[in-house]
Amino acid sequence: MIDFSAALLRHLPAETAHDVSLKLARAAGPFMPPPAPDDPRLAVSAFGLSFPNPVGLAAGFDKNAAVPDAMAQFGFGFVECGTVTPRPQTGNPQPRLFRLAEDGAVINRMGFNNGGMEAAAANLQRRWGRGVVGINIGANKDSEDRAADYEKTFARLAPLADYVTVNVSSPNTPGLRGLQNRDELTGLLGKLVALRAARKIPLLLKIAPDLDEKAQDDIADVVRGSGIEGLIVSNTTIARPALKSPHASESGGLSGKPLFEPSTRMLAAMHARLNGAVTLIGVGGIASGADAYAKIRAGATLVQLYSALALQGPGLVQRIKKELSACLARDGFARITDAVGKGA
Repeated sequence: MIDFSAALLRHLPAETAHDVSLKLARAAGPFMPPPAPDDPRLAVSAFGLSFPNPVGLAAGFDKNAAVPDAMAQFGFGFVECGTVTPRPQTGNPQPRLFRLAEDGAVINRMGFNNGGMEAAAANLQRRWGRGVVGINIGANKDSEDRAADYEKTFARLAPLADYVTVNVSSPNTPGLRGLQNRDELTGLLGKLVALRAARKIPLLLKIAPDLDEKAQDDIADVVRGSGIEGLIVSNTTIARPALKSPHASESGGLSGKPLFEPSTRMLAAMHARLNGAVTLIGVGGIASGADAYAKIRAGATLVQLYSALALQGPGLVQRIKKELSACLARDGFARITDAVGKGA
């Protein structure tokens, strides 16, 4: 397995280190040996797809779908690329990505910086691997019709992906989170479900962790009646718990360890509200097998991580899977899906 020299990269500015990691992955990926076979107890079937293990790479690392196959070589069960918008956009001014090492956290205000749907499509058409790859889609910051942006990007990229995630929960595009309200969300998901009629690719929704009880009830109702297959809980938070880092006051979305508890609490709440109506993916603060297992017991069938990967390096993926297997053995579960929703 390629060594990204994670310790060395941590001495570079956060966004520079990210860019270097992408370049290394793109250059070395085709030459990397495949990961060791996964423990068969970790295999998952969800929304019509088969996953060798439940541990996925969250959107944000590979915005342009440049290296999904290379990242799968580190042992991820699936990789989600994006967020992709119809037109290229540069995102917010730099600096816009901050490591909070003292807190095991990251703050970003990237602003959907990406090369647009045509660049992502070209990259997906050049894929050399066979792993499960999802595409996370969004709207351009200056869009006059955000629903149309989602429709355009979905139509272009859905034929090239295994599933599509609708991102209406980034805090870094002004007004985007307003699409989570009942009427806006009902209309948007209805259009996308109708658009995919010719090919029923799984459609997922990613929500924010900062929703009150009424908003959670509304989203559960919309999701239950929409015909989509999955819900990702959750995106980054605009909340600021007590933090030690000098970067704590930076604006943007907070991810990593401080997000674990609130996102897991919301995951359990949405699991109770939806009662198996859709597949749940747990995201937020996963840095160990115990963290991933807690998400699964809270109701997640699959999990995703990103911030801990940036802070700890790619060896984390194999460690999490080994720890998940140990959790199953300890608790007497025959397979990881037996632990879904079993509580703390």
